Amino acid sequence: MFNKILIANRGEIACRVIKTARKMGIATVAVYSDADRNALHVEMADEAVHIGPPPANQSYIVIDKVMEAIRQTGAEAVHPGYGFLSENMKFAEALEAAGVTFVGPPSPAIEAMGDKITSKKIAQKAGVSTVPGYMGLIEDADEAVKISREIGYPVMIKASAGGGGKGMRIAWSDEEAREGFQSSKNEAASSFGDDRIFIEKFVTQPRHIEIQVLADKHGNCVYLHERECSIQRRNQKVIEEAPSPFLDPETRKAMGEQACALARAVGYTSAGTVEFIVDGDKNFYFLEMNTRLQVEHPVTELITGVDLVEQMIRVAAGERLPFAQQDLKIDGWAIESRLYAEDPYRNFLPSIGRLTRYRPPAEAATAAGVVRNDTGVYEGGEISMYYDPMIAKLCTWAPTRGEAIEGMRQALDEFEVEGIGHNLPFLSAVMDHPRFVSGAITTAFIAEEYPDGFEGAALETGLLRKVAACCAAMHRVAEIRRTRISGRMDNHERHVGEDWVVTLQGESIPVSIAADQAGATVRFADGTRHRVASDWTPGQQLARMDVDGERVVMKVGKIPSGFRIRLRGADIKVHLRTPPAAKLAELMPEKAAPDTSKMLLCPMPGLVVKISVEEGQEVQEGQALCTVEAMKMENILRAERKAVVTKINAEAGASLKVDDVIMEFE
Repeated sequence: MFNKILIANRGEIACRVIKTARKMGIATVAVYSDADRNALHVEMADEAVHIGPPPANQSYIVIDKVMEAIRQTGAEAVHPGYGFLSENMKFAEALEAAGVTFVGPPSPAIEAMGDKITSKKIAQKAGVSTVPGYMGLIEDADEAVKISREIGYPVMIKASAGGGGKGMRIAWSDEEAREGFQSSKNEAASSFGDDRIFIEKFVTQPRHIEIQVLADKHGNCVYLHERECSIQRRNQKVIEEAPSPFLDPETRKAMGEQACALARAVGYTSAGTVEFIVDGDKNFYFLEMNTRLQVEHPVTELITGVDLVEQMIRVAAGERLPFAQQDLKIDGWAIESRLYAEDPYRNFLPSIGRLTRYRPPAEAATAAGVVRNDTGVYEGGEISMYYDPMIAKLCTWAPTRGEAIEGMRQALDEFEVEGIGHNLPFLSAVMDHPRFVSGAITTAFIAEEYPDGFEGAALETGLLRKVAACCAAMHRVAEIRRTRISGRMDNHERHVGEDWVVTLQGESIPVSIAADQAGATVRFADGTRHRVASDWTPGQQLARMDVDGERVVMKVGKIPSGFRIRLRGADIKVHLRTPPAAKLAELMPEKAAPDTSKMLLCPMPGLVVKISVEEGQEVQEGQALCTVEAMKMENILRAERKAVVTKINAEAGASLKVDDVIMEFE
């Protein structure tokens, strides 16, 4: 076994590998850029080596710099994590030439499967079902349009060396094929240093299901069942689960056997993932093979009990797999929610800044349920514009799917993140969405269910009443505390009223509170009552409430005459007023938002890649105005209506903040 391993990565996956290496008694080496000098993975590792400036193409994916870190520290093996150099054949060859073990597959397998065009040809030869498409290289946008027409729209434009949703576009027309080709090419060059593009048929109403394989150097190969990854946005997975609620045992077995056949065809060893698109009739088609550990590997670990990172290290050291296919059973259900630094209220655009508050739910593991949080950040740390926006991967396990979903709901409600935009509200909303709960999902779920973007969830009536009762009880506690602090309490205590009007989610609800030492009973006008108990005190930002014996967890912020409450994807202002004050509040006009309809505002911090129009030019609805890059993704900003460009305030290469005015119109 190895004495020292270098992790050629950063963030949560570097921390994840360090945890297993530590458990195995193996020393670890971290590498870091200027931006990651104070990162969590640097703190956790036994040693750390600085490798360059923040941009990944000047640090994390510069092979010579990583090799120098290996030489400095005497590391015997390298775990690449995912992304960066994890599927770079030249890196694997450089390690082999230096006598350093690569914790991953042999370089020929990386070469064969890392190129999506080559991998499809090998898959076809190995008897694996594949999606129709054009496997040759595409030179320019005109050729991309011609090929797309021949295949038939819609088509998927993909980077040959891509992964993680980078360099991928769906095109439904010639114009989208032309734009998508160029954007995919640019993203691929920026992220992977390889701008080759290919096109394949986009399967409508698809489910994205992948098979985890594990192979050793002694001819043994097994599949560890499947993961469903259909909840995606911009081709990037958001929520994953294992097993899939859609597959039957026969389809699972057929997919697993094909995945292993493909692995054997290329002499694969280590952990890898074979991705499939599955249609409504359970026909499945090979998409690609990821020759690395996957982001969503924890859900597989939770249903199988196998530590995939440990097995990767043991296989790299020449050990045999300790189990056979018949030993790998499915135990319970696991769900993973990816917490991203993306603002769901601004069309999920990247958000950067300091984590002023970062309090994950407590990790726990019992026979009834598991909560696991894989992360690479900490409270007070910075979310940088240079890297992937993932903050953490929150996972839950339970004996059944319904219990795993409920566990995730509770864990998301407990998760506190402040200082940046993040997608926690969206993740919570998905957990309550009837379509997700039923398991009737496709990769089009987000586009179909949130066509105009995410604007927050509305609480159903029963939960809304419970929130109203909680806020009434909390307000009473706050009022008593306020009178004590003000010094207005004496032997004749100032009486805190029992009658209040709770205004939330557009509804005003009169309530009456009867309190005692054990809690409070909140009565509504229709006679409904809720018994509320809690140890919450004013100033606490997380309220764990007991309502009629059921747990309700809310994030709490103070606003004038009430609270800002966040739970289950809802972000609502709750006002508590006396009945006379509530009547007066109804007469107050709402403050109008400033008019920005004649401006193009930068929706996220980023770099202007291209200005597509000129001053004085008339633009049409949907026309591309400019391209802004943030967190390795290109975002094309388009005109919302017909207008004339009167002023352009930014140029290519400019670095912009949120709401900077890019251009103005008349």
